[in-house]
Amino acid sequence: MLANLIEFATTHYVLSGLFVVLLALLIFTELRKGGQSLSSRELTALINSEQGLVLDVRGQKDFSAGHIVGALHIPYEKVASRIAELEKHKAKTLVVVDAMGQHAGTVSRDLKKAGFNAAKLSGGIASWRGDNLPLVK
Repeated sequence: MLANLIEFATTHYVLSGLFVVLLALLIFTELRKGGQSLSSRELTALINSEQGLVLDVRGQKDFSAGHIVGALHIPYEKVASRIAELEKHKAKTLVVVDAMGQHAGTVSRDLKKAGFNAAKLSGGIASWRGDNLPLVK
């Protein structure tokens, strides 16, 4: 199998090179799409310095089961219709948190388009838990 792949790559080096370039561009575009990613440590520093606010976009059940202290809760589907509620927090960095990072990038990008300073928690609440950081109910 690997021998066949190597043989194909050497025989069709133009196609192989084109594939690698397109893959790199796809990855680059996907990473840029969601805006800045913050680690748990960077998020903690932002909150402690009162320069950031956590926006939790998970469903009500997940939010009630445990969330980051002081997090504002607006479910993913309702962010666009409730964006006016965030106007009073425009001076702060809104850090979007979801379960595992699947929706945070989209919300972060939409908030940036609306004039907010927004970022996302890399890996979502799963990475927060993985770093053994506290959640409140």
